[in-house]
Amino acid sequence: GGGVTRFRPGDEVFGIGEGSFAEYVVAREDLLAPKPQNLSFEQAAPIGVSGLTALQAVRDHAQVKAGQDVLVIGASGGVGTFAVQIAKAYGAKVTGVCSTSKVEMVRSIGADHVIDYTRGEIAGRYDVIIDTGGNTPLARLRSLLKPDGTLVIVGGEGGGDWFGIGRQLKAMMLSRSKGQKLRSFICKENHEDLLVLKELIEAGKLTPVVVATFPLARVPEAIRYLEDGRAHGKLVITL
Repeated sequence: GGGVTRFRPGDEVFGIGEGSFAEYVVAREDLLAPKPQNLSFEQAAPIGVSGLTALQAVRDHAQVKAGQDVLVIGASGGVGTFAVQIAKAYGAKVTGVCSTSKVEMVRSIGADHVIDYTRGEIAGRYDVIIDTGGNTPLARLRSLLKPDGTLVIVGGEGGGDWFGIGRQLKAMMLSRSKGQKLRSFICKENHEDLLVLKELIEAGKLTPVVVATFPLARVPEAIRYLEDGRAHGKLVITL
């Protein structure tokens, strides 16, 4: 509309819009940014919320620093693939946790070590744990964390006690009395962080992982693909 000042008709953008599976979308100007020049539209489409969530988890809530040991649980997922790369961009030594079929992909995006959770237990002690998986008990996560380490829980649990936020509530209560910092958060959608992601991408430090694209007419197939657990990174619907 007439109030838009950042963009003109024909500008290539990425970001966050309302709704899904539609040929047209209305988006707020402050939730869009110029599309990275080195990405296609298909590659840029899934950055939005997942990229912002990973950035804020790594930079703001975990406050990852160079040389720290960072564990990313759910490293092959939509948020996890971004978190691995962003932590590496901040100079961390990153260990990713995923299933057997996704080990090579997680290694390919920069993880220094990859743990296949189907073949063994997670070992070691970490400065930072970013848990996007939602299945590891809080006590187990704390045992993997250094005494002054930081745990960031991303997203809900998909059910369970207290509507799936039991671990987040316990983490917030424990964080008040323990040396370990236990944090949960809600992503803050904003233009400035989209620009940060754009800079990381154009610098070659961050690449969205798109496992497959489906045309709009095949949305049901795409959903089944996702539910089957075959997907890593993101699925994209094309028009």
